Amino acid sequence: MFALAGVLVVIISVVSGYLASHGRMLALWQPFEVVIICGAALGAFMVANPFVVQKKVLTMLPQVFSGSRHNKRFYTQLLGLMYCLFQKSRQNGFLAIEEDIESPFTSELFNRFPDVIRDHEVVNFLTDNYRIFKLTGLPAYEIEAIMDNEIEQIQEELVAPSHALTRVAEALPGFGIVAAVLGIVITMGSIGGPIEEIGGHVAAALIGTFLGIFFGYGFVGPAASHLESLGAHELKAYLCVKACLNSIVSGYAPPVAVETGRKLLPPEMRPSFIELADDLKQYR
Repeated sequence: MFALAGVLVVIISVVSGYLASHGRMLALWQPFEVVIICGAALGAFMVANPFVVQKKVLTMLPQVFSGSRHNKRFYTQLLGLMYCLFQKSRQNGFLAIEEDIESPFTSELFNRFPDVIRDHEVVNFLTDNYRIFKLTGLPAYEIEAIMDNEIEQIQEELVAPSHALTRVAEALPGFGIVAAVLGIVITMGSIGGPIEEIGGHVAAALIGTFLGIFFGYGFVGPAASHLESLGAHELKAYLCVKACLNSIVSGYAPPVAVETGRKLLPPEMRPSFIELADDLKQYR
């Protein structure tokens, strides 16, 4: 919601300032300049990034306007899921949760937490590492080292979309210049014609430069920064799972293990101690 408000502020500020200076809106309507700039930027984005990064960008971009899917409700459900998993294993042994671990997306236990089950990567991280602990019996510090290595790779994957979009933002002013140069080429072909026609071609060329800078610094650059923030929020989910697993491996009780994970969550997304305790009561 705030991102959408920001977009409106950018547009209204630029357009109102332009109109206040007696500018004509029709002069800004240069669809061919938009095609050149946006098409070239899209093509460069596709050349520069593997498909997996392109897909991740398209997956994360809607969250710029709708808000992160890793919100307070998601984290509350994630902590509740781990509490149920740890408690069931503690009371009935690993065999009681083996089917849940092996097939989490069809598990009745996991499907009680719909927001979490939609994040396949976090679910796989949880089940894979809990399975390693239960099958190997490795000490806590070795399990933690395994998770640290995996989280380091995940972090690289999470920052890749913001870096990809940042490069597009940096390239857009250059593509604006390309559009402007092409407009000047067209202008040079009109030399000797009516002065109004030449003036129109020059204006269109200058609009190309304006649009490249406007798109880059007004929209794509800020969106890239927002993707970086979304990636940081998503990384917190893995760190939360790691803290809870490390605690349960170290022999702590499920409520204590879940509390260690809660402490790592962003303040604005973190359920309070009382809120989490009240939520966990329904699973006892």
